[in-house]
Amino acid sequence: MRYIVKAPASLRQPLGIGLPASKSLSNRALIMQGLCREACRLSNISDCDDTRVMLAAFDHDASRYSYTNEGTRIVDIGAAGTSMRFLTAFFASREGADVVMTGSARMKQRPITLLVEALRQLGADIEYADIEGYPPLRIRGRKLKGGPLTIDGSVSSQYISALLMIAPTLTEGLQLTLSGNVTSVPYIEMTLGMLKQFGIASTWNHEANVICIGPQTYQARQYHIESDWSASSYWYEIAALAAISGKPNTVSLEGLHSLSLQGDAAIAQYFEALGVVTNYCDDGVILKAESIASCASPLMLDLTSQPDLAQTLIAACCALNVPFRFTGLHTLRIKETDRVAALEHELRKLGYVVTDRQTTTVEMCWDGTRCEPDVSPVIATYKDHRMAMAFAPISLVRPDHSIIIDDPAVVTKSYPNYWDDLRKAGFSIEVLDKQ
Repeated sequence: MRYIVKAPASLRQPLGIGLPASKSLSNRALIMQGLCREACRLSNISDCDDTRVMLAAFDHDASRYSYTNEGTRIVDIGAAGTSMRFLTAFFASREGADVVMTGSARMKQRPITLLVEALRQLGADIEYADIEGYPPLRIRGRKLKGGPLTIDGSVSSQYISALLMIAPTLTEGLQLTLSGNVTSVPYIEMTLGMLKQFGIASTWNHEANVICIGPQTYQARQYHIESDWSASSYWYEIAALAAISGKPNTVSLEGLHSLSLQGDAAIAQYFEALGVVTNYCDDGVILKAESIASCASPLMLDLTSQPDLAQTLIAACCALNVPFRFTGLHTLRIKETDRVAALEHELRKLGYVVTDRQTTTVEMCWDGTRCEPDVSPVIATYKDHRMAMAFAPISLVRPDHSIIIDDPAVVTKSYPNYWDDLRKAGFSIEVLDKQ
């Protein structure tokens, strides 16, 4: 299936959007709830694919499970990388657990060696069920000893968060040394912040890059999940692109807060350079956007800590005619797709020649170079939710004010109501038969 997205001449005013709950907070809260000895009450849990597979993993109704021929429970997390990593550590640390962790075809291509080896050093019983280094995994849970451990922090913060969340349950706790250039630090800080909210103390010696968590007991909490700052990024993009007409517009986004554990709250700062001002109110933010002049000098950003914002920012800058040079994008190669290659290929269809280069990290650049766009471009999404959501707003600056998105259902991974919210803003969404 494909959608043809037709942009309105101007956004409906006043425009208020109820964002989805943060899946990053939701998935961490579900793991912490599972590690509590007493009942927790979580509210406003994300209603998206990634969180649904987490909820299914914690379902106590055995009649709903699938099993291998040998009778081992199968936990299929689909394309949810966060769930694969968090649940691998969770089940490895749960005495009596016996599961096979599997996922989509793409998930079986995403390496997990670093996490498996780290858990094995802590005493875990994990085997590769197919190809060495990749899911599916056969996990037999046991009480883990813990102690000192070193892990490369440059690959994925999710490995680190997975280990930190089980750390209080380890006999000797965890003294985790992070080597290399640590990526996505705000997500590690999010995990530590949530651990504190659930009664778990930790220390982080930033000079030595060592995080210590002693053996402790999780404290049950009533926990409300904040709205998703990552999802807000598409509305920042929409506000900025809609302002090109010269008509200032406002967008209200509910459930966001300035003192957030989410690193992607940095989107508010990044879009200031693109004409969008953020005003905080009691329970959300109000975006005020005005058109900006074309920039001669490139926008320079290091996205090491916020790689999930790259697609939105890159698409927005191209559409706004703002040259850029973004660094810290090495993790984009191993996401739902190779996001670097996907961005370059799909933007070329629209006439933007974006390039990348490998230094100590991965950089993506655009100096304003254009090429002949496709006559009727169809944006491939590569089973990647962020490709669909970052490219749809570009319809606001297309000559005919429309864009075609292939496989639009991918947004259910994190923002199931995205297309409905676009309609609310005045966009027209027309369903096309799959070609």
